[in-house]
Amino acid sequence: MTLKELKFVATKEKGDVSALYAEPESAKALLILGHGAGTNMRHPFMQDLSNALNQTGIATFRFNYPYSEKGGGMDSEKVRLATVGAAVTVANNEVQGLPIFAGGHSMSGRMISMACAQGVMDQLKGIIFFAFPLYSSQPSIERAEHLKSVIAPMLFLSGQRDKMADLKLLQPVVEGLEHAALHIIDTADHGFKILKRRLTDEPVMDELARVSASWMLEICS
Repeated sequence: MTLKELKFVATKEKGDVSALYAEPESAKALLILGHGAGTNMRHPFMQDLSNALNQTGIATFRFNYPYSEKGGGMDSEKVRLATVGAAVTVANNEVQGLPIFAGGHSMSGRMISMACAQGVMDQLKGIIFFAFPLYSSQPSIERAEHLKSVIAPMLFLSGQRDKMADLKLLQPVVEGLEHAALHIIDTADHGFKILKRRLTDEPVMDELARVSASWMLEICS
């Protein structure tokens, strides 16, 4: 396993942010992995997901935004989009010929797809959403409008109890996209916390990693 901590410039105004690169032996692909709005790249969810992905042969590149690096309020959408773009560029320079995918928990998945919809990051083989935030409070599909402009294949991993993505709304959205798939995590909420009545004994992180890796390898085949 190769582990590397590095810094890169998010924007000229905001300066450097941190990143963590983890590449298992005989890695098959790289997933650039962004965190949710209220966390950072070292949050237990991010660490556990990265470890699980590494176990399946997927390298990971986690990164912070300026606000999660230095504290303070949420960065503007412009800054977050620029940070995502910079992360993809830096990660691309770190890998040795691996297929590159990008994704993230909640907010980061949305930022990555918005950047792709704007024609940025054409080198990505696909996007993985770990709990796409379809809406924040009132049920709506407005946040999904830009997905129609995303050319890359997309995988949505969504919890059955996710209060930010009612499956009655999310499923038709995914079905309406040209290259998209939806995998539902039994009893999981937006943070992928599960209930005791879950129908499988498979740990949720293992399921997220297994489904993600299988999808990525299928795209690459």
